Amino acid sequence: MKKTLWISLGVVLLLLSVLVWYKYFFVFGEGVKSGYLNYAIKKGYVFKTYEGKIIQEGFGKGKTGTITSYEFEFSVEDPEIFKQLETNSGKVFDLHYKEYNGALPWRGNTKFIVDKVVNMK
Repeated sequence: MKKTLWISLGVVLLLLSVLVWYKYFFVFGEGVKSGYLNYAIKKGYVFKTYEGKIIQEGFGKGKTGTITSYEFEFSVEDPEIFKQLETNSGKVFDLHYKEYNGALPWRGNTKFIVDKVVNMK
């Protein structure tokens, strides 16, 4: 009876660990987004995180022939990358990001974490 209980507890803990890893640490996707940096801010009540937004231009589902903008909100873990973004607001950036399945409060408010500035114009 005790052995069965310990095995069951071990299996439950293993499954819970895998679920937490998949939700918060598994990189679901990677890519590069390009656009005008709208803002870069440091905010938070308990965990101060770096957040930003770029505006992407393109043709969307608006009226025919009109240009629609898309917003890409992201978080930044590295203070050096944040400083580069903060001092160059309004410029065009190509940002490399990693997409996770969930956000952690100390990592940022979004699932998208920018880890590198590829290009700045």
